[in-house]
Amino acid sequence: MKQMHSKEFDALLQLPAPDRYALFIRRVADWEEVWSLRSDDGWCLVSDDDGVEAFPVWPHQQFADACVNSMDKETSAKISLQDWLEKWLPGMMGDGRKVAVFPTPNGQGIVVSPSQLRDDLLAECEPYE
Repeated sequence: MKQMHSKEFDALLQLPAPDRYALFIRRVADWEEVWSLRSDDGWCLVSDDDGVEAFPVWPHQQFADACVNSMDKETSAKISLQDWLEKWLPGMMGDGRKVAVFPTPNGQGIVVSPSQLRDDLLAECEPYE
């Protein structure tokens, strides 16, 4: 995957959360990968004021890398779209977790249910099949 130009990267981070969500869906369907953060202790989770846990994800390594420091994790890590759809999302549904889609380094993202994200990704992937 190629590096994004810094102007494109900055412009995409400035998009409103719903626009970043739509971009996430398109790019993940196209590139067939999801990025998140992990450390030696495991995968990164964030939680809202009510204590509901969410798993943060990005469409490109650069966006995940930009959040490594703000989330105290060591590295970004790739998950294949197939594993994401077949293993990760069903697991999060069973655990009662949400997904924090495309948060920015200052923490602003959109939180959705795993089933909503699955449905949106499958709808976007249909033309590729």
